[in-house]
Amino acid sequence: MNVHLVQIDSVWEDRSANLAKARQLIASAKPQPGSLIILPETFSTGFSMNLAVTAEPEKGPTEQFLREMATQYQSSVIGGVVTPTSDGRGKNQALAIAPDGSVLARYTKNYPFSLGGEDKAHVAGTGVALFEWQGLRIAPLICYDLRFPELARSAIRAGADVLVFIAAWPVKRIQHWITLLQARAIENLAYVIGVNRCGADPEFTYTGRSLVIDPHGLIIADAAEQERVISAQVDPSIVRDWRSQFPALRDAGIPT
Repeated sequence: MNVHLVQIDSVWEDRSANLAKARQLIASAKPQPGSLIILPETFSTGFSMNLAVTAEPEKGPTEQFLREMATQYQSSVIGGVVTPTSDGRGKNQALAIAPDGSVLARYTKNYPFSLGGEDKAHVAGTGVALFEWQGLRIAPLICYDLRFPELARSAIRAGADVLVFIAAWPVKRIQHWITLLQARAIENLAYVIGVNRCGADPEFTYTGRSLVIDPHGLIIADAAEQERVISAQVDPSIVRDWRSQFPALRDAGIPT
């Protein structure tokens, strides 16, 4: 499976500018049909808690953009959206769209980032969401979720072969990002894909480092710090062969 990681420098609270930028970045990668295209957390507005700007209903402009990209490139597309709740807050979500425009998965971030006040603005989700694509079972997760290994393990117990973390992860803790992504791959015998933004907003600076990591914990693609798209191959047989050869998941009582 071809994967394309869209490392965007999101313009603060400017959805139209970010959707135009994301469209150009995806076009530059020339995705082949059957690819997986991934954009960061809250890519269309930046990691803002201003719900008057960020929150949009289901089938709003960001979701419609993801649907357009999936249909145009006949690929699956994952990207971050914020949807409103009845109590005036929002849900920070990872939305996966199929080539026919249907929703493959809608995952709500289980662990809002309390240090940044996200727990005040966004309602926590419960549980994981998986979808199948190109012979792989994929679980989208979001940013701070990476620090909670039990959540990734619950996705593996549900059958995941690939963990995808979309993020707005700041430079101050970028080594944690790299190390934890590798740890999630090693302990779960899974591919792990981390798609982070780059650039800066009024609160944080971001250095990207979007990564594709194989089930052995090896980095096979690294976007470095600039705005760009990187591409890599994810091979289902590598997951299956390693899980067959090495018993860690079976010893944990997880069928492989």
